[in-house]
Amino acid sequence: MEMLSLEQELKNNAYPGRGIVIGKSKDGKKAVTAYFIMGRSSNSRNRVFVEEGQGIRTEAFDPSKLEDPSLIIYAPVRVLGNRTIVTNGDQTDTIYEGMDKELTFEQSLRCREFEPDAPNYTPRISGVMHVEGGHYDYAMSILKSSNGNPECCNRYTFTYDKPVAGEGHFIHTYMHDGNPLPSFEGEPKLVEISDNIDEFTDLVWTSLNEDNKVSLFVRYIDIATGNYETRIINKNK
Repeated sequence: MEMLSLEQELKNNAYPGRGIVIGKSKDGKKAVTAYFIMGRSSNSRNRVFVEEGQGIRTEAFDPSKLEDPSLIIYAPVRVLGNRTIVTNGDQTDTIYEGMDKELTFEQSLRCREFEPDAPNYTPRISGVMHVEGGHYDYAMSILKSSNGNPECCNRYTFTYDKPVAGEGHFIHTYMHDGNPLPSFEGEPKLVEISDNIDEFTDLVWTSLNEDNKVSLFVRYIDIATGNYETRIINKNK
């Protein structure tokens, strides 16, 4: 698979929607993830990321302007022991609860489908990172309608058991802007991951469309110790 420039993938797409990047830093020492949200409506743009425990949640920047909390207020990141769960919706909780009952990542998502936001039927994208005893692996998932047909849910899971240093995978909800919005297609995209959390955070944030970007979360986890660093950027301040 050709390695793509994450910078160019973002700069050349005015509306990838919500996106997850998971991979390993170039020096091989850090497990890396990034999650961003974008918005076209005032309701979607009226959000910020806030820390909650070891994870984050979305909340309304101006509660008086919150129109409909469904699909936009949720916990994108939660930590269950040595697993970090990252998703674009409340399926974070579904995965957390399922894995806590010893279900697999894929099994936990069997009860979920794409979002009920016709005519877009936004895909549910999810990832889980497993860091334990110096070992690191991750998996990603997308649940999407069948070419816009809500009668069928297509389920794809991608697992990466020995991540390569300096490489990551990027999955996002929409191919590009449109009406209805076209769902992501194909495998997660192969992208480069740098060693420096601030450099990586800046690259992602500055590459996202200025009008549509809302918030960004980045975490680098030390594979040897499990200690982590986090960066959060909110357009609303």
